Amino acid sequence: MSKFQVGDVVKTRKPHPCGNDTWEIMRTGVDFRIKCQKCGRVLLLPRPKFEKSVKAVLSSSGGSSTGEKGV
Repeated sequence: MSKFQVGDVVKTRKPHPCGNDTWEIMRTGVDFRIKCQKCGRVLLLPRPKFEKSVKAVLSSSGGSSTGEKGV
């Protein structure tokens, strides 16, 4: 199980050009899709680059995301 989940908000080491450094994770896997919390820009990053750039997980989705085992 990965330490990152869809819906988590993470803080990055470097700020985005808009000045914000918080991102929402939209997709996980080999690539991560993240969305800037200030300007709404969406980026697709390879897993190694994403994991290097994350400084902290600010809020967690709590593990209740759609698409997991259930029912």
